[in-house]
Amino acid sequence: MQRAGWRFTGAMPNLPRFVVIVAPHTSNWDFVLGLSAKWALGLDAHWWGKDTLFRPPLGWFMRANGGIPVDRRNKQNAVERTITMMTSREQFTLALSPEGTRKRVQEWRSGFWHVAKGAGVPICCVAFDWAQREVRLGPVLTADEDDPATGIARVRRAFGNVRGYDATQSLGSA
Repeated sequence: MQRAGWRFTGAMPNLPRFVVIVAPHTSNWDFVLGLSAKWALGLDAHWWGKDTLFRPPLGWFMRANGGIPVDRRNKQNAVERTITMMTSREQFTLALSPEGTRKRVQEWRSGFWHVAKGAGVPICCVAFDWAQREVRLGPVLTADEDDPATGIARVRRAFGNVRGYDATQSLGSA
């Protein structure tokens, strides 16, 4: 990561199970950065991706790097299945983009919140700040609120001053 001009600040929690929220998700380059960070940190993280990403020729690569296919057209209870995976294993980390898309959104999806709450695990906020070329690790928050909207708003505040990838700039000067 340092060779590419990026640095880490903060630290990942030293916990057996937790949810990682990575934001903002504004470009396909976030996936490349995310995999690079995962490998650099030695993090065995799983992540949700639309099922079409898991077809040949790259499906094997996505699964080998922690991908869990989700069919958005079919209600497959991804939250419940992931809670079961998380609670049945000694170690399990789930990394998600709360936007669920690369487009700017007003509302975050709530799946990460329901997984953390249902599994009783904390949420580690990870910000990709393209302006500072920094991967910020933390803070670690809990899903204590009964109202998901209130809890998600609290988590979202941790990303208030972070700039996503700007397609008008080159990768070298982002």
